[in-house]
Amino acid sequence: MIVVFVIAMSACGSRPETPEVKTAVEPKAPHPDQSNEVRLDAAAQREAGIETGVVERQALPEVLLAPGRVTLNENQSWRVGAVTDGRVVRVLVNAGDHVKRGQVLARMHSHDIHESRALYRKATAELSRLKSAEAYAVRQRDRAKRLFEIKAGSLEQAEHAETALRNLQTEISNAQIEVERSRTHLVEFLGIPADEAEHLDGQHEEDDDLIPIKSPADGVLLERKVTAGTVTQPGADAFVVTDLSVLWLMAAVPEDHLKDVRPGMPVRVTVQAYPKRGFLGRVTRIGEQLDETTRTVKVRVDLPNAAGLLKPEMYATAELSLGATHPALFVKEAAIQEVKGQNVVFVRKAADLFEARAVDLGRPLDGAREVLSGLRAGERVATRGSFILKSQLMKSSMAEE
Repeated sequence: MIVVFVIAMSACGSRPETPEVKTAVEPKAPHPDQSNEVRLDAAAQREAGIETGVVERQALPEVLLAPGRVTLNENQSWRVGAVTDGRVVRVLVNAGDHVKRGQVLARMHSHDIHESRALYRKATAELSRLKSAEAYAVRQRDRAKRLFEIKAGSLEQAEHAETALRNLQTEISNAQIEVERSRTHLVEFLGIPADEAEHLDGQHEEDDDLIPIKSPADGVLLERKVTAGTVTQPGADAFVVTDLSVLWLMAAVPEDHLKDVRPGMPVRVTVQAYPKRGFLGRVTRIGEQLDETTRTVKVRVDLPNAAGLLKPEMYATAELSLGATHPALFVKEAAIQEVKGQNVVFVRKAADLFEARAVDLGRPLDGAREVLSGLRAGERVATRGSFILKSQLMKSSMAEE
């Protein structure tokens, strides 16, 4: 029961004084911190193209994360050098150039050119002499045969002429082999014409008199190790050409997970330069030796690189699927913004109110990111136009300051 007490005051024989009336100001309740909230009415949201979506749980594949390093594909890399001693006269390419198979990278002078051409000229002259002798030997044989047929010559003379002709023909065959050998050395090994071109007076070191160093394949000139004037030796690298369309990733897989790795299994690779993009590869080889310090095994992944975004020596992380899954919360990548160094999403609190909520993010999956903390399933967040909300939030923060 509620009892109300009324106290009345009266004064006998006198009029009571009228009390002074004062307006009482009730203290306002402190407002909650609104520095992380943004208000936009429906019209402004439509104009900004803001859309929202519900935070849902999805099945996240369990993966093994292995650190690695992007390297050249050794099956598609070539170390190009000179085929003989010489001095580089001209270099025609620079590091980073795209080159074609057979393209001349440099030209060099070598004494081998003059020596080989001299041998070729000598072999050609010898062949010409032997062919002239053969023509004479044919005539001698034919004359000996006619004399023997008319009983004017002996059988011995006829057989001697036939033997001389056959010996000459054998010498011609050997001379032809020597001519072809010396020509092949000039044309196919040294890469210059067998016959020396005639040059105008004062012309020296024309292309016909210089040995070309050619690219063995299409690719990118990764290294250039010579300049004009460099003296080269056979076996010394002058250029490195590589095809960057497929690279290798050398991943370090822990010993206890070797049972989960097999050749041919798909791998998703991420690098620091493109943290939101995954590159798909495939395991091609599992190492035979365990690193005694890290207790890991090198696993080689073939990594297609048609767009040329990946570079040798990049550090990377390989994700190898283990087959199992577990539930996890996800938001679209477009919903995530960075505010004051934190990843935030804008959670709808009312029709015209959004709260900037800090979140911890995990792995990406099909254009979305795993949310480790900061959100609950069923909450609605801005999935499009979140940058507009971020801009409004920053404006409000600057106005308050």
